[in-house]
Amino acid sequence: MFDLLVIGGLGVDVRTRVPALPLPAADSLTVPPIDLRIGNTGAGVALAAHALGLRVALVDVLGADPAGDVVRAALARTSVHAVLADAPAGTRRSVNLVDSGGRRMSLYDPRPWQGPPPFPPDALTALVREAAHVHVSIMDWARDALPVLRAGLAEGVGLSTDLHDWDGDNPYHHPFAEAADLVFVSGVRLGDRAEKLAAELAPRTVLVTGGEAGATLHPADGPPVPVPAATLPGAVVDSNGAGDAFAAGLIAARLRGAALPDAAGYAARVAAAACTHDGMEYPPGLLPRG
Repeated sequence: MFDLLVIGGLGVDVRTRVPALPLPAADSLTVPPIDLRIGNTGAGVALAAHALGLRVALVDVLGADPAGDVVRAALARTSVHAVLADAPAGTRRSVNLVDSGGRRMSLYDPRPWQGPPPFPPDALTALVREAAHVHVSIMDWARDALPVLRAGLAEGVGLSTDLHDWDGDNPYHHPFAEAADLVFVSGVRLGDRAEKLAAELAPRTVLVTGGEAGATLHPADGPPVPVPAATLPGAVVDSNGAGDAFAAGLIAARLRGAALPDAAGYAARVAAAACTHDGMEYPPGLLPRG
């Protein structure tokens, strides 16, 4: 039995610290050491949830390449149960440019999936049946698996997804939103359309995140609830993965019986703590468990 099953979203992050964003025009810039480490959204949710004490399983495709070896090694340092299929196109990767204030810009190489489904429906159903909550990353192969994932949920088990910087119009994201009970979405492109979008997604619970501006909880049965950003427990080192940590914190709190507003407040504290660490492999005690 797993507390959380994460579907998709493994990759590597090539983290590069830069003097400013946007980058100044120059032929070359000298930067601190460039790191290659586990990253992408599914890894962020899974590793944060693991650091919060949840029993986590993760299902995805991964390349038989050096980047994939980085991911495998990181997962081997945890108790996350990884179910992996070979990705012929190779491992997804992102180049994350991070400035001195911890802000980042990500250049994403998705390595699109081609071919038949990587996992048989019965295998996915068996994993879903063992989970208390399922979180689906917006990966291409996972999009095609949404009907199987939804149908496999046991009674009372929720499904969540993170639509990231969705503009509210891109049709790619709609099936994920429609399959979910709990939707995370950044407000960066939505602006003043966020409340209208949340109403359109009812009766789903929607969390519109805004980084240091906090978040807004749109419950299925009530008015919007502001969620202030938590006080940072230290200096911002890297904001990459903060949104994933927020999602993991809210899911963890809900599984432990917290009401939605309390769970969202706790998630903000988890996200703030994640910003004080470099990378997604969180050391024991960094992310608050209560």
